[in-house]
Amino acid sequence: MMEAYMPLMMFGLLIVMLVIGLPIVYALALVALGTAYVLWGSGSIYGIVTAAISTMNSWNLLATPLFCFMSLMLFEAGIVEDLYEAFYSWTAKIRGGLGMCTIIVGALMGAMTGVVAGTVIALTTIALPQMLKYRYDEKISMGAVLSGGTLGQLIPPSTNMIVYGTMTGVSVGGLFAGGMSAGIVLALLYCGYIAIRCTLNKNLCPVMPAEDRKSFRENIIGLKKIFWPCLLIIGVLGAIYGGLATPTEAAGCGCVGAVLISVFNRRFSFRALLNASIGTLKNIAMVGFITLAASYFGSVFVAIGGNKFVAEVAARIPGGSTGLVLACLAIVFFLGCFIDTIAIIVICAPIFTPLIMSAGIDPMWFAVCFMVTLQCGYLTPPFGFSLFYMKSAAPEGTELKTIYQSALPFIAVQAIGLAICVFAPPLVMWGEYFMR
Repeated sequence: MMEAYMPLMMFGLLIVMLVIGLPIVYALALVALGTAYVLWGSGSIYGIVTAAISTMNSWNLLATPLFCFMSLMLFEAGIVEDLYEAFYSWTAKIRGGLGMCTIIVGALMGAMTGVVAGTVIALTTIALPQMLKYRYDEKISMGAVLSGGTLGQLIPPSTNMIVYGTMTGVSVGGLFAGGMSAGIVLALLYCGYIAIRCTLNKNLCPVMPAEDRKSFRENIIGLKKIFWPCLLIIGVLGAIYGGLATPTEAAGCGCVGAVLISVFNRRFSFRALLNASIGTLKNIAMVGFITLAASYFGSVFVAIGGNKFVAEVAARIPGGSTGLVLACLAIVFFLGCFIDTIAIIVICAPIFTPLIMSAGIDPMWFAVCFMVTLQCGYLTPPFGFSLFYMKSAAPEGTELKTIYQSALPFIAVQAIGLAICVFAPPLVMWGEYFMR
């Protein structure tokens, strides 16, 4: 009788360990090892070796360190500063233009980095002081940085999407296409929100003074600095969407391109190369070990009948397929308030995806809805990671309470974007449909 409730006990113990602060790798591994030992003895522990081999042989996962190195190399080359300087000079005459520019640069940085932490910190360091300098409302300025910075979770190449594809078998290229279109829709919603607020209250985001604006000729010259990085992004993503290369192959070419761009811009140094390499090693070590532990956890969970248990619970959810989707997304949103996004993916994605497919729902569409919901987790108090990323880089004296308050309106905008994704899929899935 006790074995019938083992899946629930196993999942509950995992949540308890995460809540008390145990790192996700140790929580997954300890619960899986403990459960396997209790049920099948010491011989079952060797299953973790199989999980390790499976993780190391994952072709999709190999794209993670390559994209990470590409992004860090561009960051070390000072491309972020060039992007912001090029775009904010073009938006000088628009009320709220700096805020909208921050959203756009956040999206472009997402296409370069795929990592939220670096984007939020960079925008907090570069964009936030500029907006405050021109007397922008503090909360709108912070909200623009937070929302623009989190687009890196949706705009490919996204590390989270690679992990999701690895855990579920969903096409990473299709995820990239769906994430691109969903990210563009969200960016437009953010910019629209800022434009509406500025129209209703013109004092929130003043127009940049005429003496600080650049001439048309200077603006054109400024675009030269970002030509090659933008060309690299278009080339890498175009190769994936056009079917010319897999994400892993395109990422390898992107690494070479990032190094060449730093050389052409005369910003290459062995110190930059070393920093990018060390940063890549740290990131892939984290992702790799989490994926390994999650793979073993999933194997044990399925072996004790966890998939059947979850299927029985899902069958009792009212509302049919729509109710199932909303219930899954509600769980993701709730977990996003407390734990890391990678942890949510490795816990939820392998469990939800079979349920979604058995209900006849498009797993690609659900994956994009999952990612949009996951993006909310970066901003939702009390433990939204982007809130703390901003706090670490914000001007001295910035209160966490103010950062929380600045995030709330943009969370509401994200909720609108999620509603569009759920109830009007063609409006946000056109990128993925285009690939078919």
